[in-house]
Amino acid sequence: MMEQNHPPLYKLSLFGITHLQEHNPIMVAWWSAVFPGFGHYLLNQYIRATLLTLSEVTINTLAHINEAMVHSFCGHFDLAKSVIEPRWAFGYLVIYLVAIWDSYRSAFYQNKLYQLTKQKAVTQHRMGIFSSEIQYLERKRPIIGVLYSFFFPGLGQLYIHRFGLAFYAIFWWWVYLTLSGLHESLLALVLGNLQKSTAILHPHWLLFMPSVMGGSIYHAYITGVEHNKLYRLSQRMELTKRYRSTKLRLFP
Repeated sequence: MMEQNHPPLYKLSLFGITHLQEHNPIMVAWWSAVFPGFGHYLLNQYIRATLLTLSEVTINTLAHINEAMVHSFCGHFDLAKSVIEPRWAFGYLVIYLVAIWDSYRSAFYQNKLYQLTKQKAVTQHRMGIFSSEIQYLERKRPIIGVLYSFFFPGLGQLYIHRFGLAFYAIFWWWVYLTLSGLHESLLALVLGNLQKSTAILHPHWLLFMPSVMGGSIYHAYITGVEHNKLYRLSQRMELTKRYRSTKLRLFP
């Protein structure tokens, strides 16, 4: 029975591996600024992260934030002011700033928990067998997760065994592709019809996509690196426990 005062660094569940790790709080806050909820995904706070991402898409759509940004980038400030909905924009700003601060604060505290937990050296199982899934900790190649996420966001999370997040990301990427008209636009561009290609695009949904792809790539890479660290640590702890009482000494 594992003591409550000595929690493990990671836990296997039906949906993947939840783990503590050391983060740069500024990087976590930056990803929250890119897309509210992404910073919390890096911290393995999946419920609040998912609610924040849903809030971002919903309130951004109601406030027309992305459309106002596109008009501002093009220098059409009057159009930007006319499309934005102030009743939703104020609430959006509050949630946006609080999400950034909360992820920054949580990253600081998790770093302290990580250092304290790492010193306890609690042995944890590297495989979990559930009725509908088998989960295990293994060596990963982070670059593979990057490539998967680049070609289709969510596949990198599938590679690192974060199945719930993987299919959530895959679902939303299909939504963005469909509502932005990106595939049809690319097809028209390949056929040489530049005007039709531009007309098909919906800027509101298109503006979400670079953030989603970038976040998926970064999450897959950093999690793959961390899983390798956890694998080595788990292996070292297991070998230490198994051979602690042996009299064999490889080095004097």
